[in-house]
Amino acid sequence: LSFSPLLAQVAEVVSARQQVYLVGGAVRDAILQTPSYDLDFTVNKDALKLARRVANKLAGAYYRLDEEHETGRVVLNLEDAGRVLLDFSSMRGPDLESDLRGRDFSINAMAIEVHQPQELLDPLDGLNDLFKKQLRLCSPSAILDDPLRILRAVRFSAKLNLKMLPETRKLIRESINLIEKPSTERVRDELFKILDTNQPATSMRALEMLGALDFVLPELLPLKGLEQSPPHVSDAWTHTLHMVQQLEKLLDLLSEVHQADNESGGDLFSGMISLRLGRYRQQFSQHITTALSIERPYRPLLFLAALYHDSGKAETRTEEEGRYRFFGHEDASVALALKRGDQLHLSRAELQRLKTITKHHMRPKLLANEANLPSRRAIYRFFRDTGEAGISIILLSL
Repeated sequence: LSFSPLLAQVAEVVSARQQVYLVGGAVRDAILQTPSYDLDFTVNKDALKLARRVANKLAGAYYRLDEEHETGRVVLNLEDAGRVLLDFSSMRGPDLESDLRGRDFSINAMAIEVHQPQELLDPLDGLNDLFKKQLRLCSPSAILDDPLRILRAVRFSAKLNLKMLPETRKLIRESINLIEKPSTERVRDELFKILDTNQPATSMRALEMLGALDFVLPELLPLKGLEQSPPHVSDAWTHTLHMVQQLEKLLDLLSEVHQADNESGGDLFSGMISLRLGRYRQQFSQHITTALSIERPYRPLLFLAALYHDSGKAETRTEEEGRYRFFGHEDASVALALKRGDQLHLSRAELQRLKTITKHHMRPKLLANEANLPSRRAIYRFFRDTGEAGISIILLSL
Protein backbone atom coordinates (compact mmCIF):
# COMPACT_ATOMS: atom_id res chain seq x y z
CA LEU A 1 0.00 0.00 0.00
CA SER A 2 1.24 3.47 -0.89
CA PHE A 3 0.06 6.16 1.52
CA SER A 4 0.55 9.89 1.73
CA PRO A 5 3.62 10.97 3.75
CA LEU A 6 1.14 12.80 5.97
CA LEU A 7 0.15 9.45 7.50
CA ALA A 8 3.53 9.04 9.17
CA GLN A 9 3.38 12.62 10.46
CA VAL A 10 -0.05 11.98 11.99
CA ALA A 11 1.24 8.77 13.58
CA GLU A 12 3.95 10.76 15.37
CA VAL A 13 1.26 12.78 17.17
CA VAL A 14 -0.86 9.78 18.23
CA SER A 15 -0.34 8.71 21.85
CA ALA A 16 0.01 5.07 22.88
CA ARG A 17 -3.38 5.24 24.61
CA GLN A 18 -5.28 6.07 21.42
CA GLN A 19 -6.59 3.80 18.70
CA VAL A 20 -6.45 5.79 15.47
CA TYR A 21 -7.33 4.33 12.07
CA LEU A 22 -7.20 5.71 8.56
CA VAL A 23 -10.50 4.68 6.95
CA GLY A 24 -12.54 5.04 3.79
CA GLY A 25 -11.48 6.47 0.45
CA ALA A 26 -7.84 7.09 1.33
CA VAL A 27 -7.32 3.37 1.99
CA ARG A 28 -9.13 2.45 -1.22
CA ASP A 29 -7.04 4.94 -3.20
CA ALA A 30 -3.81 3.60 -1.68
CA ILE A 31 -4.74 0.13 -2.92
CA LEU A 32 -5.45 1.56 -6.38
CA GLN A 33 -2.22 3.60 -6.17
CA THR A 34 -3.98 6.89 -6.85
CA PRO A 35 -3.33 10.07 -4.85
CA SER A 36 -5.82 11.01 -2.14
CA TYR A 37 -6.26 14.54 -0.80
CA ASP A 38 -8.96 13.76 1.78
CA LEU A 39 -7.83 11.60 4.69
CA ASP A 40 -10.45 10.39 7.18
CA PHE A 41 -9.41 9.10 10.60
CA THR A 42 -11.60 7.39 13.16
CA VAL A 43 -10.49 7.61 16.80
CA ASN A 44 -11.58 5.70 19.88
CA LYS A 45 -11.49 8.86 22.06
CA ASP A 46 -10.49 12.53 22.09
CA ALA A 47 -10.85 13.04 18.33
CA LEU A 48 -11.09 16.83 18.63
CA LYS A 49 -7.98 17.07 20.80
CA LEU A 50 -6.05 14.91 18.33
CA ALA A 51 -7.17 17.05 15.41
CA ARG A 52 -5.95 20.19 17.17
CA ARG A 53 -2.58 18.58 17.98
CA VAL A 54 -2.16 17.50 14.35
CA ALA A 55 -3.02 21.02 13.15
CA ASN A 56 -0.37 22.47 15.47
CA LYS A 57 2.21 19.88 14.42
CA LEU A 58 1.63 20.37 10.67
CA ALA A 59 0.96 24.13 10.81
CA GLY A 60 -2.55 23.66 9.47
CA ALA A 61 -5.89 25.33 10.15
CA TYR A 62 -8.19 23.60 12.65
CA TYR A 63 -11.99 23.59 12.47
CA ARG A 64 -14.54 21.95 14.77
CA LEU A 65 -17.08 20.42 12.37
CA ASP A 66 -19.38 18.55 14.76
CA GLU A 67 -18.98 18.69 18.52
CA GLU A 68 -21.77 16.18 19.22
CA HIS A 69 -20.08 13.48 17.11
CA GLU A 70 -16.61 14.80 17.92
CA THR A 71 -15.46 15.63 14.39
CA GLY A 72 -12.59 18.00 13.71
CA ARG A 73 -10.91 19.03 10.46
CA VAL A 74 -7.35 20.04 9.65
CA VAL A 75 -6.81 21.98 6.41
CA LEU A 76 -3.33 22.00 4.87
CA ASN A 77 -2.13 23.91 1.84
CA LEU A 78 0.84 22.01 0.40
CA GLU A 79 3.02 23.16 -2.46
CA ASP A 80 3.00 19.81 -4.26
CA ALA A 81 -0.56 18.67 -3.51
CA GLY A 82 -2.57 21.84 -2.98
CA ARG A 83 -5.41 21.78 -0.44
CA VAL A 84 -5.53 18.61 1.70
CA LEU A 85 -8.21 17.80 4.29
CA LEU A 86 -7.65 15.61 7.35
CA ASP A 87 -10.85 14.74 9.25
CA PHE A 88 -10.82 13.17 12.71
CA SER A 89 -14.02 11.71 14.19
CA SER A 90 -15.02 9.46 17.04
CA MET A 91 -15.82 5.85 16.22
CA ARG A 92 -19.42 5.16 15.25
CA GLY A 93 -20.07 2.32 17.65
CA PRO A 94 -18.11 0.46 20.31
CA ASP A 95 -15.30 -0.74 18.05
CA LEU A 96 -13.73 -0.38 14.60
CA GLU A 97 -15.82 -3.11 12.95
CA SER A 98 -19.06 -1.44 14.09
CA ASP A 99 -17.75 1.83 12.65
CA LEU A 100 -16.96 0.23 9.28
CA ARG A 101 -20.32 -1.54 9.05
CA GLY A 102 -22.03 1.83 9.40
CA ARG A 103 -20.33 3.21 6.26
CA ASP A 104 -21.67 3.32 2.71
CA PHE A 105 -19.95 0.69 0.52
CA SER A 106 -17.59 -2.17 1.23
CA ILE A 107 -14.84 -0.60 -0.90
CA ASN A 108 -14.92 2.37 1.50
CA ALA A 109 -15.06 0.22 4.64
CA MET A 110 -11.40 -0.76 4.85
CA ALA A 111 -8.98 0.62 7.43
CA ILE A 112 -5.39 0.58 8.64
CA GLU A 113 -4.00 1.44 12.09
CA VAL A 114 -1.75 4.48 11.70
CA HIS A 115 1.27 2.71 13.23
CA GLN A 116 0.79 -0.43 11.11
CA PRO A 117 -0.07 0.90 7.63
CA GLN A 118 0.72 -2.36 5.81
CA GLU A 119 -1.85 -4.41 7.75
CA LEU A 120 -5.24 -4.07 6.05
CA LEU A 121 -8.35 -4.35 8.24
CA ASP A 122 -11.19 -5.49 5.99
CA PRO A 123 -14.11 -7.16 7.82
CA LEU A 124 -16.57 -6.52 4.95
CA ASP A 125 -14.36 -7.98 2.19
CA GLY A 126 -14.06 -4.65 0.39
CA LEU A 127 -10.73 -5.61 -1.17
CA ASN A 128 -12.36 -8.52 -2.98
CA ASP A 129 -15.18 -6.24 -4.23
CA LEU A 130 -12.62 -3.71 -5.44
CA PHE A 131 -10.72 -6.34 -7.44
CA LYS A 132 -13.98 -7.78 -8.82
CA LYS A 133 -15.07 -4.23 -9.72
CA GLN A 134 -18.39 -4.50 -7.94
CA LEU A 135 -20.23 -2.04 -5.69
CA ARG A 136 -21.91 -3.42 -2.58
CA LEU A 137 -23.66 -1.61 0.27
CA CYS A 138 -22.28 -2.21 3.74
CA SER A 139 -25.71 -3.01 5.16
CA PRO A 140 -29.38 -3.17 4.14
CA SER A 141 -29.97 0.05 6.11
CA ALA A 142 -27.15 2.02 4.44
CA ILE A 143 -29.48 4.03 2.18
CA LEU A 144 -31.97 4.66 5.00
CA ASP A 145 -29.13 5.94 7.19
CA ASP A 146 -28.05 8.43 4.50
CA PRO A 147 -30.08 8.66 1.25
CA LEU A 148 -27.29 10.69 -0.39
CA ARG A 149 -25.59 7.34 -0.86
CA ILE A 150 -27.87 6.84 -3.87
CA LEU A 151 -25.90 9.53 -5.70
CA ARG A 152 -22.62 8.31 -4.27
CA ALA A 153 -23.35 4.87 -5.73
CA VAL A 154 -23.64 6.40 -9.19
CA ARG A 155 -20.45 8.43 -8.70
CA PHE A 156 -18.31 5.54 -7.53
CA SER A 157 -19.66 3.28 -10.27
CA ALA A 158 -18.60 5.83 -12.90
CA LYS A 159 -15.35 6.95 -11.29
CA LEU A 160 -13.99 3.45 -10.60
CA ASN A 161 -15.81 1.59 -13.39
CA LEU A 162 -17.73 -0.61 -10.94
CA LYS A 163 -20.90 -2.60 -11.47
CA MET A 164 -23.65 -2.28 -8.87
CA LEU A 165 -24.59 -5.68 -7.47
CA PRO A 166 -28.27 -6.62 -8.01
CA GLU A 167 -29.10 -6.30 -4.30
CA THR A 168 -27.53 -2.83 -4.25
CA ARG A 169 -29.61 -1.69 -7.25
CA LYS A 170 -32.72 -3.18 -5.66
CA LEU A 171 -32.21 -1.32 -2.38
CA ILE A 172 -31.57 1.95 -4.22
CA ARG A 173 -34.72 1.66 -6.34
CA GLU A 174 -36.81 0.79 -3.30
CA SER A 175 -35.50 3.86 -1.45
CA ILE A 176 -35.36 6.33 -4.34
CA ASN A 177 -37.94 8.72 -2.86
CA LEU A 178 -35.66 9.24 0.16
CA ILE A 179 -33.29 11.24 -2.02
CA GLU A 180 -35.31 14.36 -1.17
CA LYS A 181 -34.23 14.17 2.49
CA PRO A 182 -30.57 15.32 2.32
CA SER A 183 -29.93 19.07 2.28
CA THR A 184 -29.81 20.92 -1.03
CA GLU A 185 -26.13 21.71 -0.49
CA ARG A 186 -25.18 18.05 -0.04
CA VAL A 187 -27.14 17.03 -3.14
CA ARG A 188 -25.53 19.85 -5.15
CA ASP A 189 -22.02 18.91 -4.07
CA GLU A 190 -22.56 15.24 -4.90
CA LEU A 191 -24.10 16.14 -8.27
CA PHE A 192 -21.07 18.27 -9.13
CA LYS A 193 -18.77 15.39 -8.15
CA ILE A 194 -20.75 13.12 -10.50
CA LEU A 195 -20.42 15.63 -13.34
CA ASP A 196 -16.70 15.88 -12.61
CA THR A 197 -16.06 12.16 -13.22
CA ASN A 198 -14.75 10.87 -16.53
CA GLN A 199 -18.19 9.47 -17.45
CA PRO A 200 -20.80 12.20 -16.85
CA ALA A 201 -23.12 10.98 -19.63
CA THR A 202 -23.06 7.40 -18.35
CA SER A 203 -23.79 8.71 -14.86
CA MET A 204 -26.81 10.67 -16.11
CA ARG A 205 -28.12 7.55 -17.82
CA ALA A 206 -27.67 5.63 -14.54
CA LEU A 207 -29.57 8.31 -12.61
CA GLU A 208 -32.36 8.05 -15.17
CA MET A 209 -32.54 4.24 -14.98
CA LEU A 210 -32.55 4.25 -11.18
CA GLY A 211 -35.32 6.89 -11.09
CA ALA A 212 -33.11 9.47 -9.36
CA LEU A 213 -33.22 11.98 -12.23
CA ASP A 214 -36.85 12.71 -11.32
CA PHE A 215 -35.64 14.23 -8.05
CA VAL A 216 -32.22 15.67 -8.96
CA LEU A 217 -32.72 17.23 -12.42
CA PRO A 218 -36.46 16.90 -13.13
CA GLU A 219 -36.49 19.61 -15.83
CA LEU A 220 -34.67 17.19 -18.14
CA LEU A 221 -37.35 14.48 -18.04
CA PRO A 222 -39.56 16.01 -20.81
CA LEU A 223 -36.65 15.54 -23.25
CA LYS A 224 -37.07 11.76 -23.11
CA GLY A 225 -38.78 10.62 -26.31
CA LEU A 226 -39.02 14.18 -27.67
CA GLU A 227 -38.62 13.74 -31.42
CA GLN A 228 -36.51 16.10 -33.52
CA SER A 229 -36.29 16.58 -37.27
CA PRO A 230 -33.11 16.00 -39.34
CA PRO A 231 -30.20 16.56 -39.09
CA HIS A 232 -30.97 15.16 -35.62
CA VAL A 233 -31.14 11.38 -35.60
CA SER A 234 -32.30 10.84 -32.01
CA ASP A 235 -34.70 12.23 -29.45
CA ALA A 236 -33.71 15.32 -27.45
CA TRP A 237 -32.61 13.33 -24.36
CA THR A 238 -30.35 10.97 -26.31
CA HIS A 239 -28.95 13.97 -28.22
CA THR A 240 -28.19 15.72 -24.91
CA LEU A 241 -26.40 12.68 -23.48
CA HIS A 242 -24.41 12.26 -26.68
CA MET A 243 -23.40 15.91 -26.53
CA VAL A 244 -22.21 15.51 -22.93
CA GLN A 245 -20.25 12.42 -23.94
CA GLN A 246 -18.61 14.24 -26.84
CA LEU A 247 -17.83 17.23 -24.63
CA GLU A 248 -16.00 14.95 -22.20
CA LYS A 249 -14.01 13.54 -25.11
CA LEU A 250 -13.26 17.03 -26.41
CA LEU A 251 -12.03 18.30 -23.04
CA ASP A 252 -9.81 15.25 -22.73
CA LEU A 253 -8.33 15.91 -26.18
CA LEU A 254 -7.62 19.51 -25.25
CA SER A 255 -6.18 18.79 -21.82
CA GLU A 256 -2.49 19.18 -21.14
CA VAL A 257 -2.49 15.64 -19.72
CA HIS A 258 -3.57 14.32 -23.13
CA GLN A 259 -0.68 16.15 -24.73
CA ALA A 260 1.68 14.38 -22.37
CA ASP A 261 0.21 11.06 -23.46
CA ASN A 262 1.77 11.42 -26.92
CA GLU A 263 -1.26 12.44 -28.92
CA SER A 264 -2.96 9.05 -28.76
CA GLY A 265 -4.64 8.15 -32.02
CA GLY A 266 -8.34 8.16 -32.68
CA ASP A 267 -11.02 9.03 -35.17
CA LEU A 268 -11.05 11.87 -37.71
CA PHE A 269 -12.75 14.23 -35.26
CA SER A 270 -10.02 13.65 -32.66
CA GLY A 271 -7.31 14.20 -35.23
CA MET A 272 -8.84 17.45 -36.47
CA ILE A 273 -9.28 18.79 -32.95
CA SER A 274 -5.67 18.00 -32.05
CA LEU A 275 -4.41 19.49 -35.33
CA ARG A 276 -6.44 22.72 -35.29
CA LEU A 277 -6.70 23.45 -31.58
CA GLY A 278 -3.86 21.49 -29.98
CA ARG A 279 -1.60 24.54 -29.79
CA TYR A 280 -4.11 26.22 -27.45
CA ARG A 281 -4.21 23.42 -24.87
CA GLN A 282 -2.76 25.57 -22.12
CA GLN A 283 -5.34 28.30 -22.65
CA PHE A 284 -8.24 25.81 -22.78
CA SER A 285 -7.00 24.08 -19.63
CA GLN A 286 -6.76 27.42 -17.87
CA HIS A 287 -10.32 28.28 -18.93
CA ILE A 288 -11.73 24.98 -17.64
CA THR A 289 -9.80 25.08 -14.36
CA THR A 290 -10.66 28.69 -13.50
CA ALA A 291 -13.38 28.28 -10.87
CA LEU A 292 -16.25 30.72 -10.44
CA SER A 293 -16.72 29.63 -6.82
CA ILE A 294 -14.09 28.81 -4.22
CA GLU A 295 -16.24 25.86 -3.20
CA ARG A 296 -16.71 24.18 -6.59
CA PRO A 297 -14.71 23.59 -9.79
CA TYR A 298 -15.90 25.01 -13.10
CA ARG A 299 -15.82 21.86 -15.23
CA PRO A 300 -19.02 20.28 -13.79
CA LEU A 301 -20.86 23.59 -14.25
CA LEU A 302 -20.05 23.39 -17.96
CA PHE A 303 -21.55 19.91 -18.08
CA LEU A 304 -24.63 21.17 -16.25
CA ALA A 305 -24.99 23.83 -18.96
CA ALA A 306 -24.65 21.13 -21.61
CA LEU A 307 -27.43 19.14 -19.97
CA TYR A 308 -29.75 22.16 -19.94
CA HIS A 309 -28.85 23.74 -23.29
CA ASP A 310 -31.94 22.22 -25.00
CA SER A 311 -34.11 21.74 -21.91
CA GLY A 312 -36.69 24.25 -23.22
CA LYS A 313 -37.40 22.31 -26.40
CA ALA A 314 -40.28 20.35 -24.90
CA GLU A 315 -42.35 23.48 -24.21
CA THR A 316 -41.50 25.27 -27.47
CA ARG A 317 -41.89 22.48 -30.03
CA THR A 318 -44.20 23.16 -32.97
CA GLU A 319 -44.79 21.23 -36.18
CA GLU A 320 -44.79 22.83 -39.61
CA GLU A 321 -45.05 20.87 -42.86
CA GLY A 322 -43.91 17.67 -41.21
CA ARG A 323 -40.91 19.24 -39.46
CA TYR A 324 -40.48 20.00 -35.77
CA ARG A 325 -39.29 23.47 -34.85
CA PHE A 326 -38.25 24.92 -31.50
CA PHE A 327 -38.44 28.70 -31.85
CA GLY A 328 -37.33 30.47 -28.69
CA HIS A 329 -36.12 27.31 -26.99
CA GLU A 330 -32.96 29.14 -25.87
CA ASP A 331 -34.92 31.50 -23.60
CA ALA A 332 -37.05 28.65 -22.29
CA SER A 333 -33.88 26.67 -21.58
CA VAL A 334 -32.39 29.64 -19.71
CA ALA A 335 -35.44 29.80 -17.43
CA LEU A 336 -35.22 26.09 -16.62
CA ALA A 337 -31.46 26.17 -16.10
CA LEU A 338 -31.69 29.16 -13.76
CA LYS A 339 -34.53 27.54 -11.84
CA ARG A 340 -32.42 24.46 -11.20
CA GLY A 341 -29.29 26.49 -10.49
CA ASP A 342 -31.15 28.63 -8.00
CA GLN A 343 -32.54 25.57 -6.24
CA LEU A 344 -29.03 24.11 -6.08
CA HIS A 345 -27.89 27.36 -4.40
CA LEU A 346 -25.25 28.18 -7.00
CA SER A 347 -23.36 31.44 -6.69
CA ARG A 348 -24.31 34.55 -8.71
CA ALA A 349 -21.27 34.10 -10.95
CA GLU A 350 -22.21 30.47 -11.64
CA LEU A 351 -25.82 31.40 -12.42
CA GLN A 352 -24.68 34.13 -14.79
CA ARG A 353 -22.34 31.74 -16.61
CA LEU A 354 -25.10 29.12 -16.82
CA LYS A 355 -27.46 31.73 -18.27
CA THR A 356 -24.96 33.06 -20.85
CA ILE A 357 -23.97 29.62 -22.15
CA THR A 358 -27.56 28.43 -22.44
CA LYS A 359 -28.84 31.64 -24.05
CA HIS A 360 -26.12 31.89 -26.70
CA HIS A 361 -25.37 28.23 -27.43
CA MET A 362 -26.77 28.50 -30.99
CA ARG A 363 -24.68 31.49 -32.08
CA PRO A 364 -21.48 29.73 -33.25
CA LYS A 365 -23.58 27.44 -35.43
CA LEU A 366 -25.41 30.41 -36.94
CA LEU A 367 -22.10 32.16 -37.63
CA ALA A 368 -20.68 29.01 -39.20
CA ASN A 369 -23.70 28.66 -41.51
CA GLU A 370 -22.94 31.95 -43.25
CA ALA A 371 -21.63 31.76 -46.81
CA ASN A 372 -18.34 33.37 -45.75
CA LEU A 373 -16.24 33.20 -42.63
CA PRO A 374 -17.57 35.35 -39.76
CA SER A 375 -16.46 38.98 -40.00
CA ARG A 376 -14.29 40.59 -37.35
CA ARG A 377 -17.31 42.64 -36.32
CA ALA A 378 -19.45 39.50 -35.88
CA ILE A 379 -16.73 37.85 -33.80
CA TYR A 380 -16.39 40.99 -31.69
CA ARG A 381 -20.16 41.10 -31.06
CA PHE A 382 -20.15 37.43 -30.04
CA PHE A 383 -17.47 37.92 -27.37
CA ARG A 384 -18.93 41.28 -26.35
CA ASP A 385 -22.18 39.49 -25.48
CA THR A 386 -20.66 36.33 -23.99
CA GLY A 387 -17.37 37.38 -22.40
CA GLU A 388 -15.40 34.52 -20.86
CA ALA A 389 -18.38 32.22 -21.43
CA GLY A 390 -17.75 32.49 -25.18
CA ILE A 391 -14.98 29.89 -25.01
CA SER A 392 -17.30 27.45 -23.23
CA ILE A 393 -20.02 28.09 -25.81
CA ILE A 394 -17.60 27.28 -28.63
CA LEU A 395 -16.57 24.06 -26.89
CA LEU A 396 -20.24 23.05 -26.58
CA SER A 397 -20.79 23.87 -30.24
CA LEU A 398 -17.86 21.67 -31.29
